[in-house]
Amino acid sequence: MELKKPAVAGTMESSDIMVTLRPNEGRGIELDIQSDVKATFGEAIEATICEVLEEFGVTDAHVAVVDKGALDFVIRARMQCAICRAAEIEYDWGKEDTHA
Repeated sequence: MELKKPAVAGTMESSDIMVTLRPNEGRGIELDIQSDVKATFGEAIEATICEVLEEFGVTDAHVAVVDKGALDFVIRARMQCAICRAAEIEYDWGKEDTHA
């Protein structure tokens, strides 16, 4: 899936995560993760981000996240929202795999 424009989802509030996606024009996936809990959960945060990108078929993106202790389901939701905004697509939140 191609990202058409930059997009943001989330907040800087406690227990949330702010995700900023930008098209990366053929340079693959680049991650910039800032997190209060990176030492403990950095690998899990990165894995979740990469899983969501793979689920949507995103292969070129610059992903910058500022995590304030978000749980996995929050990270997934913010990533899904940012991808939909950046790709200018609609997502049926009531069904699985509608983005494939």
